[in-house]
Amino acid sequence: MESGFSRDNPCKVGIWRIKRRDARCPPIETPLIIRSNGAEEAVSHAFVQQLAWEGSIILKQIKDNRYLFLMFALPFIYFIVFKYGPMFGLLIAFKDYNVMKGVFRSEWVGFHHFKQFIFDPYFWKLVRNTVVINVYMLVFYFPAPIILALLLNEIRKGMFKRFVQSVSYLPHFLSTVVVCGMIVNLLASDGIVNQVVQAFGGEHIPFLMLSDWFRTIYVSTEVWQKIGWGSIIYLAALAGVDPSLYESARLDGANRWKQVLHITLPGIAPVISILFLLTLGDILSIGYEKILLLYTGATYETADVISTYIYRRGVLGADFSYGTAVGLFQSIIAFVLIYGANKGAKRLGAASLW
Repeated sequence: MESGFSRDNPCKVGIWRIKRRDARCPPIETPLIIRSNGAEEAVSHAFVQQLAWEGSIILKQIKDNRYLFLMFALPFIYFIVFKYGPMFGLLIAFKDYNVMKGVFRSEWVGFHHFKQFIFDPYFWKLVRNTVVINVYMLVFYFPAPIILALLLNEIRKGMFKRFVQSVSYLPHFLSTVVVCGMIVNLLASDGIVNQVVQAFGGEHIPFLMLSDWFRTIYVSTEVWQKIGWGSIIYLAALAGVDPSLYESARLDGANRWKQVLHITLPGIAPVISILFLLTLGDILSIGYEKILLLYTGATYETADVISTYIYRRGVLGADFSYGTAVGLFQSIIAFVLIYGANKGAKRLGAASLW
């Protein structure tokens, strides 16, 4: 579209001219003069017809892809109702919430709960425990699905490959309660692990009562339970690597290791980068269920994290405002970390979230 000015009138006159892009565009007609606020604006009938035509195209696309839009609508509604809807409750983080008074009539206290949490003597212990466990997860768990996917990608026998995949996926479908029950039975005083240790001449080890063992138990069980499911996305990324690259590499004399190093890993690097950014954002977040089922008073020193603290103070202690404030603090830190890591990834030329 082009615009021009009137020589007789110093006011700008907008003249819309729609250029024919293809045969589907509506015909161009003479401008229609509309007087508004003392200025003349030339508006073409064709411009109005163009808007109507584009609207009809959008409606046609919606009609032609109605099943795709229907599939999209279900998760969209889910997120609106169960993710964005509850955000209304974040208001109580800034209030002295009283169940009888409700959200709006409760007293406004501003950032009081945030200050109370940050200046709590227990604050740094919670942050340290949370960060240490997540760093262990980043070091030991994050590369594990990548390694498993690379190994599965090298298996040529389809039946054996499917068997290994099925075995590695199964732990993901076990509930946290079942997994923790298995851990407690295995590591109990008379459990299988202690029986094996004693059979080889070792001494009985109270694993679940020693704070030094808690992080090892937690991280190792997380790796065992999630490694198979986490490898699915990497296997999907590996399927997108061009097979002709491997053929060319073999002709050039490259062995398996060089093919993985120079073809496979660069091919899935964008996926690794994006998942690393998402994992980095959870550095202050840990699901409280498994920790809550495994820790005891003897392991509080290393096992108590922010999530269990929120459960203890916010839910069991019925201090909903304080618990919400601590949870919001976690979310803000996660957003800052993801945003900063994403900016860094962009500067380094790696794949980013946006």
